[in-house]
Amino acid sequence: MTLRAGVLGLGVMGRHHSRVLNSLEGVSFVGVYDPGDAVPSSIEGRDVIKELDHFLDLDLDYAVVAAPTIYHLDLGRMLAERGVHALIEKPVASDAESAHRLCALFEQAGLVGGVGHIERYNPALQSMRQRIEDGLLGEIYQIATRRQGPFPGRIADVGVVKDLATHDIDLTAWVSQQTYVSVNARTAHRSGRKYEDMVIAVGTLSSGTIATHTVNWLSPFKERTTVVTGAKGALVADTLTADLTYFANGTTAVSWDGVSSFRGVTEGDVTRFALEKREPLRTEHEAFRDAVISGDTGGIVTLAEGTAVVVTAEKFVLDGQNHQLN
Repeated sequence: MTLRAGVLGLGVMGRHHSRVLNSLEGVSFVGVYDPGDAVPSSIEGRDVIKELDHFLDLDLDYAVVAAPTIYHLDLGRMLAERGVHALIEKPVASDAESAHRLCALFEQAGLVGGVGHIERYNPALQSMRQRIEDGLLGEIYQIATRRQGPFPGRIADVGVVKDLATHDIDLTAWVSQQTYVSVNARTAHRSGRKYEDMVIAVGTLSSGTIATHTVNWLSPFKERTTVVTGAKGALVADTLTADLTYFANGTTAVSWDGVSSFRGVTEGDVTRFALEKREPLRTEHEAFRDAVISGDTGGIVTLAEGTAVVVTAEKFVLDGQNHQLN
């Protein structure tokens, strides 16, 4: 069975989606829709189509929505009305109301809808989740993420919370298999844009784990780290390099009096795991292709999960606004 797939939106992510779809086994990449003037006439040997109706007439099985977030609801509605499954880039929608409407549209149409939270497919985080589930860390105490770097000029319709922090919201809930029950946040506007460009947030998860997130567009270096601390040690994932390191709690007795009086965790063995490092975007596409074929959505980020992320992100933004200085 060969699925016919296309892409809506030819920005940075749309180009990557096109590249992967063009070489994805079991998929025929049929084209891209983008009405903009500054896009090429073709991509990966396929035409860039300017008319949406023409694109929707390509007899698509599924499509990737990589257009700006403000268009996700309208494009998603059109795809659902045509019976086309959709992988929608994150955030799934500009606001929670729109996200809920997308969920309803695809559920009522009996279609597979997914969200492009690509960090779930990073080898380091996939390994982290499995090792946590296997009990490597014991009880999970804290999850701390840091995601910062320069401002990406392509982002114009959302702030750093919905563009970047949504990665951390989703991966934190996913690796811990918990949900957010409360959040507090501080946001800042330092670069003169409409939307916030910095956030520090604290959350409590459903099993009592504390989560902290440091996210900004104001750093001259790029950082993507997730640290999970538990009863038996800590796991540190660097998703830029897809490395995962385990810092075990020490078990060796300390005979030095000045140190042994400290009652707490000591340093133990450090292990950097050897992981198979496949491109996360390709893994994401393979999972979505398989979901369309089988109807089993267990391997993808569902629209309901993507909506939960937007709901939590909006709480970050609102609490941050409530605590800003006048």
